[in-house]
Amino acid sequence: MTSICVFGAGAIGGLMAAKLEMAGVPVTVVARGPHYEAMRAKGLVLRSEGQETVTRPRVETDPKDVGPQDYLVLTLKAHSLIPAMAQLKPLIGPGTTIVAAINGVPWWYTYKLGGAFEGKRVEAVDPDGMVSAGLPPAQALGCIVYPAADVVEPGVIEHTYGDRFTLGEPDGSRSERAGKFAELLIKAGLKAPVRPRIRDELWVKLWGNMAFNPVSALTGATLDKVLADPGTHAVCRALMVEGQAVAEKLGVKFALTVDKRLAGGAEVGAHKTSMLQDLERGRPLEIEALLGAVVEMAEWVGVDMPIGRTILALVRQRAAMR
Repeated sequence: MTSICVFGAGAIGGLMAAKLEMAGVPVTVVARGPHYEAMRAKGLVLRSEGQETVTRPRVETDPKDVGPQDYLVLTLKAHSLIPAMAQLKPLIGPGTTIVAAINGVPWWYTYKLGGAFEGKRVEAVDPDGMVSAGLPPAQALGCIVYPAADVVEPGVIEHTYGDRFTLGEPDGSRSERAGKFAELLIKAGLKAPVRPRIRDELWVKLWGNMAFNPVSALTGATLDKVLADPGTHAVCRALMVEGQAVAEKLGVKFALTVDKRLAGGAEVGAHKTSMLQDLERGRPLEIEALLGAVVEMAEWVGVDMPIGRTILALVRQRAAMR
């Protein structure tokens, strides 16, 4: 039987774990604190499409009690990886596929990239190689997360919208491990396309996140207000144009225009971005994976990012002064 562990089983990890359990695919969840206690006592509750379902995944607090897995699903924020490295080690064996369901530029980004920057470390997300040392890029499987969910109380996940987790190998191959995990997600009622150019799709999501998140954190405005205001709309657009120039230098092909991406963001409505939510809750901000890494890579490819550098400096200071 395929062993699957979800580490960082908050909103997205909890959603995936609950869906897999509902489909008869056993999952182990590693959690701690009140969330762990609630799941142990009452199960993992999923509220979705007007229904509430109680699932019973195996719940552990110590990864040493779990051991190496076939699939280790990481649903942490990128900045939480280094503090979690010691905990992750017992879950990873030579045959473990590390499903990187993490926003922003991932630590594995340049693995099998091809060209002049293949294997070059992105210091913003892999400082001194500490992440790639513990999470070998060769074992990573890209995963782009589209659902929106929240932990409304310990042990209870509320799923708002979306059901797609796009998968892709860093080298673009259609591997057995990617196909098998996709089949399990599809069995769980989720969409799981396997894409040969995972970085293209990664950038479409990052394109919005690198602009919408920091601008909303700096202004305190929901997404609809950020994009309805001509001034902040223009800032987001300029920042996204800079990001597109960096991505295209790295070989990315965009399937839509910057204005269509902005329009898509506006359609989300009065949404608080994850960075604004983290700011309000006193949590660390996901700055480096969403923007710091892009500004760093801009230097590699010789693209100037004056708007990006300005927003990055401001949001870093905002986080420091929280």
